[in-house]
Amino acid sequence: MFELDHVAIQTPDIRGSVEFYKTSFGAEVIYQDASWAFLRLGQGKLALVNPQQHPAHVALRVGLPQLEAIAAKHGQNIKTHRDGTRGIYLADPSGNQVELIYYPSDYKG
Repeated sequence: MFELDHVAIQTPDIRGSVEFYKTSFGAEVIYQDASWAFLRLGQGKLALVNPQQHPAHVALRVGLPQLEAIAAKHGQNIKTHRDGTRGIYLADPSGNQVELIYYPSDYKG
């Protein structure tokens, strides 16, 4: 099963963008550091990413078996992110980045 997890947009000003989404739309900060932020916005999540570190993307939540199968099919190595999630990035036929993300059962975010 694939489930829309979040959309990530690029910004050179993480702090300023976080404040904008908090004050304008009531976003709740799930995680924030100097290079990226993860916000809960209504029923969805928004990632604010540094253009030098992350591509703009759409993330789909998957189970570990799905992630492993798709990674193998596309010759990708699964990476563990600093927040404990695991994932890969794929490009669709138009070049849009799609992240497949797995949240382990002990995820605290």
